[in-house]
Amino acid sequence: MATSAATTLSWSSSLFVQSLGANVSEPSTVADRRIGFSILAQKKGQKLRKIILKEDVTELGKKGDLMDVKAGFYRNFLLPTGKAMIVTPTLIKEMKMEEERIEAEKKRAKEEAQQLAKIFETVGAFKVKRKGGGKGKLIFGTVTAQDLVDIIKAQIQRDIDKRIVTLPEIRETGEYVAELKLHPEVTARDWTR
Repeated sequence: MATSAATTLSWSSSLFVQSLGANVSEPSTVADRRIGFSILAQKKGQKLRKIILKEDVTELGKKGDLMDVKAGFYRNFLLPTGKAMIVTPTLIKEMKMEEERIEAEKKRAKEEAQQLAKIFETVGAFKVKRKGGGKGKLIFGTVTAQDLVDIIKAQIQRDIDKRIVTLPEIRETGEYVAELKLHPEVTARDWTR
């Protein structure tokens, strides 16, 4: 079996040499051996793909991250699950436009919160009416964030979410400070009587 493999190999080799124009049966000279072969040696290529994540991927990155991943990982996992896409110049332009839109929206929300905080400073104190004794006396029931939101809506015609209102426990008459977290960077303080 080994001889047939060797025979096949030598037969293939001799056909290859004959196809180049050499005669195998004749003894070859040095001049006949100058057959030009070029051998290229290449390193194993890094097959990376530049991608953008469409959603958070555990131990890889967050939505919108631009990164290089191996081609097989992209082809076999990220693409079929729809978690990433290949970076293109058009996609980069769209991402920049989206980032600018988001920044403009954040800036607008902060300015609106600052304007609302100025309105609260201008109004001053809000009065909550409850049955009870005189000044410094106990009242019936407590004043809740919803009570304050209702009064604000009645006085300045603005809807406010009661979850942004922080009130101390109010069980007796007096003046109290309520905080309204209008924006992560803007907090309004308001007096409640």
